[in-house]
Amino acid sequence: MIRLGVNIDHVATVRQARRIREPDPAWAVVLAELGGADQITLHLREDRRHIQDDDLVRILATATVPVNLELAVTDEMVAIARDHRPHSATFVPERREEITTEGGLDVAGQAGAVTRAVAAVAEVGILPALFIDPDPEQVAASADAGARAVELHTGAYCEVWGTPAAESELHRLAQAADRAERLGLRVHAGHGLNVRNVGPVARIPQVEELNIGHSLVGRAIFVGLQSAVAEMRGILDREAARR
Repeated sequence: MIRLGVNIDHVATVRQARRIREPDPAWAVVLAELGGADQITLHLREDRRHIQDDDLVRILATATVPVNLELAVTDEMVAIARDHRPHSATFVPERREEITTEGGLDVAGQAGAVTRAVAAVAEVGILPALFIDPDPEQVAASADAGARAVELHTGAYCEVWGTPAAESELHRLAQAADRAERLGLRVHAGHGLNVRNVGPVARIPQVEELNIGHSLVGRAIFVGLQSAVAEMRGILDREAARR
């Protein structure tokens, strides 16, 4: 089985466009779970552009499945994670001017800061994960930093999906997944995945978890969130059976 983490950030994006109370991300938690989500993922960004601090509190109180908090490697965010104790904390790179997360975390280049952040959340029972590019150096650095899991950034693969270059990017993901497993790391993946391109990634044997958000929220506009999640859940189940 491949765990499906549903990222609900963009439910909050729609709400923040008007700075009102709806749509409420906590409602999305219930519908995502009814659709078959194994995990709820949210990113509390430093600029609070979508998810707000109160959302985190209410989502943790609402969810009956594990909650995965995406966060920057900063003292503020580490303190929030330690205070609220989500199931897992996935450290991601963050720049104020970016529209969405661009590239993976440079673990090798900031090993000291990442190692301290990983240790700080692990100390209170939170599973530490690192969002990285499918690069051998970053995989090795993640293991050295004490991470329990890596989430492989699938953005480059998704950008070239449907072209001959996709096979090369898929090979990079598969190689990184194999190396991560050999180093004792759990393997997750995500970014840009949708019902059309998710299959080959889901068939990588080491991948235990996929975190998917934007495409599900976009699909939900037309079919509803529960149905959108159920559709993705069905695809992942079929692909897992083919591995």
